[in-house]
Amino acid sequence: MSDTLDIAPGETHVVRLFRLDMSPEQVRFLRDDPAALADILGLDQIDPAHADIIRLDDLEELGLSGYLVDGIGVDAGEIASDRARLDAMEGHVLVLLSRALDDSVTRLTPGSGVTLVATYRQVATDWSAKPMQSDSARPGSGTRAAPRKERARSRRIGGAIFAAVMVVLVLIILAVIW
Repeated sequence: MSDTLDIAPGETHVVRLFRLDMSPEQVRFLRDDPAALADILGLDQIDPAHADIIRLDDLEELGLSGYLVDGIGVDAGEIASDRARLDAMEGHVLVLLSRALDDSVTRLTPGSGVTLVATYRQVATDWSAKPMQSDSARPGSGTRAAPRKERARSRRIGGAIFAAVMVVLVLIILAVIW
């Protein structure tokens, strides 16, 4: 049994990496059954969309460090000291994002065969931006046709469509009668 891991309420952008020391059949069972995965972490439920069980041989030249940086968004500087250790790992790992956990979860109690390797933070997206200074970005700055011109244009288009439909109907009726 591994140590208990405390989780801060409302935790976001945290990546926990676990080594899975178990047979391939057990790993496959965890991958196929989210309830079993939640159970082995000491949880009631888990969102499997945010929990990846990875066979490290499948990562090939990308390696685990590349997967964490390029695939999940962990800062490369944060894993720099662990890079060699991460890329030398073998077997299976569980990459658990904080979004996989319910907001009420405050503690993980990993079962046997599940060992915490490291905890990293994802780089949060910076959604801030400078206000647009262009004149075209100001509300109401675009050109707009007068309402009467728009209505007249709509009537012309509607009339043309009506006339085309009527011509087709007349031709069909004449073809049937003749």
